Amino acid sequence: MHRLREETVTAVRLVDIRDTPLSLDEVYAAVSDPAAGGICVFVGTVRDHDGGQAVSALGYSSHPTAVDRLREVAERIAGECDVVALAGVHRVGDLDIGDLAVVVGASAAHRADAFEACRRLIDELKTDVPVWKHQTFASGDAEWVHPH
Repeated sequence: MHRLREETVTAVRLVDIRDTPLSLDEVYAAVSDPAAGGICVFVGTVRDHDGGQAVSALGYSSHPTAVDRLREVAERIAGECDVVALAGVHRVGDLDIGDLAVVVGASAAHRADAFEACRRLIDELKTDVPVWKHQTFASGDAEWVHPH
């Protein structure tokens, strides 16, 4: 079994899947550090349309392994990127238009590294973490989507 470097584990400061509202302040605080010259935060929100259709309701569900998968993604990125800290939280349950669905953050000594790690964290979260979106359209049609 391969062991993660201690810096990799300590760089991952917050990972969670929650059914309560998300906080930008919490993610920002998690990645803030005196060694960080750049902090990048991405916020995904629930929009009122998808594919040209008006969305009337939206909910997210996750597999029981989702938090573990999110941690694995964050640890992999921490090991591959020059970061000080990473954080990521995704919301599940019924959300309203405008609600925060996902917040990720990365800090690094330099802005380019913070941007790269933040982009990788949201992109890999969306492809590798088992979270699904159920959206209902104004027409009454509904669909399940792996939102990533």
